[in-house]
Amino acid sequence: MTEEMALLVLEDGQVFQGTAYGYRGKTVGEIVFSTGMTGYQETLTDPSYHKQIVVQTAPHIGNTGVNQQDPESAQIWVAGYVVRDAARRASNWRADGELEDYLRDQQVVGISGVDTRALTRHIRERGAMRAGIFSGSALPAGAEYLTTPVVEALVAIVQASPQMEGANLTDEVSTTEMYVVEPAGDFAGKEPLARVAALDLGLKNRTPYHMSHLGMQVYVFPANATFEDLKSVNPDGVFFSNGPGDPATADSQVNLLRAVLDAKIPYFGICFGNQLLGRALGYGTYKLGYGHRGVNQPVLDRTTGKVEITAHNHGFAVDAPTTGASVAPFENGRYGNVEVSHVSLNDGVVEGLRCLDLPAFSVQYHPEAAAGPHDAAYLFPRFLELMQKTAAQEAKNA
Repeated sequence: MTEEMALLVLEDGQVFQGTAYGYRGKTVGEIVFSTGMTGYQETLTDPSYHKQIVVQTAPHIGNTGVNQQDPESAQIWVAGYVVRDAARRASNWRADGELEDYLRDQQVVGISGVDTRALTRHIRERGAMRAGIFSGSALPAGAEYLTTPVVEALVAIVQASPQMEGANLTDEVSTTEMYVVEPAGDFAGKEPLARVAALDLGLKNRTPYHMSHLGMQVYVFPANATFEDLKSVNPDGVFFSNGPGDPATADSQVNLLRAVLDAKIPYFGICFGNQLLGRALGYGTYKLGYGHRGVNQPVLDRTTGKVEITAHNHGFAVDAPTTGASVAPFENGRYGNVEVSHVSLNDGVVEGLRCLDLPAFSVQYHPEAAAGPHDAAYLFPRFLELMQKTAAQEAKNA
């Protein structure tokens, strides 16, 4: 055995041998795959990947290095990282560091030299599951021989780790203090076109960036904020971000959202925020077999009939009728009619909701799409238009 050996162990007993990459040690988490061929730095720093070991299906990773402009948060959030062919050195004019050093500095355990195609096929067939990466001193004696006792010991460690289903993780990734993102770009120093109260459930940097560059003033609140907290800034609209974990555990945020809907404040949610809108309306959520992750997922916008290529990162989905408008089940239709506005063209999964009797809508994917594509960028202007239209109507009725 050499110091550089690493093992990837799945909870079903499957073992992949490779080379230690990044930090040496042990990590466990739910193993998932991301199909993006670019944007690995954005993937690593996306808080929605908290407690997950990410497999990159693109074979060559690290060739563009890392820089200070692309991170989506202040740290790497993935629990572990699996790549096939790690670049020997960065070769890009924007790079100011190497990917492996980036992982090592933040103590992220990884493995390279893995047949990620075979691994991805295994996850597609068996479903997302818990896994562990072991290297350095975390490898037991005789690990290089993959004896039955060694494999059983490592599988036991993996099986003792928490499941993603039932995990409440938003407090672990949210800001602890409210902060404000002022209008920027062409709107810098000007009176905001709208004030947004944004609930940080795992917010990515690019989201308030997009809003600020459309003239919005964004107040970012912790995940445990109350309705009174949001109301204190007199918002024109409320936004719920993406985030990790099981939406079935987010009861306090669902109750908060119902207060927003009751007050008829315009609402926009993405990813986790879409699942929470579904729950607030009375629909269920469920865990997908292996989820949607990557920057190349086709979605149909039923409002326009256009097909968008979109960025995804979700393992849960909303269980709502996709064949037409339905009455929101909560309290016998308290929130009126709702339609599924977007659907996945890969598997028919609900990818967006639109309330027909309330100023509220959401999508399951990421319109900020820091690494691209930008097909869904229109959703931020749509939110601004909804807020302005609602404010104009209220002024007319006053």
